[in-house]
Amino acid sequence: MKTETVTILLVEDDKVDVMAVKRAFKDLRIANPLVIAKDGVAALDLLRGTNGCEKLPPPHLVMLDLNMPRMGGLEFLEVLRSDPALSKTVVFVLTTSDAPEDRNAAYEKYISGYVVKMQAGESFIEAISMIEHYWKIIEFPAT
Repeated sequence: MKTETVTILLVEDDKVDVMAVKRAFKDLRIANPLVIAKDGVAALDLLRGTNGCEKLPPPHLVMLDLNMPRMGGLEFLEVLRSDPALSKTVVFVLTTSDAPEDRNAAYEKYISGYVVKMQAGESFIEAISMIEHYWKIIEFPAT
């Protein structure tokens, strides 16, 4: 039985979507720590412990939006995968984009899954529940 607490890093600039994720965590009774970053730059600071941010403890999982200011999701993935200390980070994309080119570009950066955000409701709860089941059963990369 796993005893480590998985910290979830939500990289999302839309306040409504952040509230939807928080609501889903509450509805599903997910007690894991949820840390919010408004874009890829802020997320990298949290993952690296730079610019005055406390470094996220391992294990952690990233839930990533693609369309954000300063540094979008695909650019974030490029930097993440090129950093030896972060390259094995588990990432799920949660985005409104159902464009095949976005999906393919994300999978080329070795994401664990691509979820298209629907209207808040049962399908969104199911998506968050699926990600929760994933992090509860998988073994995270060694740090």
